[in-house]
Amino acid sequence: MDAEKTPNNPILNLPQGRFNGSTEFAEMIRLAFATAAAQGWRELILSDSSFEDWPLGERLVAQSLNDWSASGRKLTMLARNYDPLVRRHARFVTWRRTWSHLVTCRSNVAVSAEDFPSALWSPVWVFQRLDLERCSGMAGGEPARRVQLREQLDEYLRRSSPAFPATTLGI
Repeated sequence: MDAEKTPNNPILNLPQGRFNGSTEFAEMIRLAFATAAAQGWRELILSDSSFEDWPLGERLVAQSLNDWSASGRKLTMLARNYDPLVRRHARFVTWRRTWSHLVTCRSNVAVSAEDFPSALWSPVWVFQRLDLERCSGMAGGEPARRVQLREQLDEYLRRSSPAFPATTLGI
């Protein structure tokens, strides 16, 4: 992965181009959340069939999300099924409960797990896994890439329903 090295680039340390493998994928997510916090990105959209292999439960990611959390921020999550996330990422579940006013979680069960988009969108940088088995895909900040991914995610979100409540009320 090559990072652009221009001083005024808001995505200075984020990967550009192809990425390959679960190690690069996880590191890219950690770096994206840290950059979002440092630069104050106002909106994030995360999409994955289950978020099972995302490093959302790591202490470093939770700290980056805490640092990112502020008034006017918005995180939208789209999954097919949130059960694996709940089982594997306790820190994230706690963070989501605390910051529920910033987080919207949606589910789209009409799409198979294999066809579900695995991506992160922000106003300045995006990534998308194109091959889930090999954990490879593309990342970058080009406007065309950001617009195309946002349109794709918006279409899945339009066909989704609320999911993963921050709290469950018992009777």
